[in-house]
Amino acid sequence: MAKKELHIRITERRMNKLRLYAAQKDKTITQVVEELLDTLPEVADMLQAPL
Repeated sequence: MAKKELHIRITERRMNKLRLYAAQKDKTITQVVEELLDTLPEVADMLQAPL
């Protein structure tokens, strides 16, 4: 699968929090973000959810 880039604007406080968390877990920021994204529900599940 082709890799894509994601550019976001976040506060310095959030960036520091992300850096610290990644360092404490011995992971890259990319790994932390990818793992968080993997916790989101699948699109198909969201489409079938009652309103």
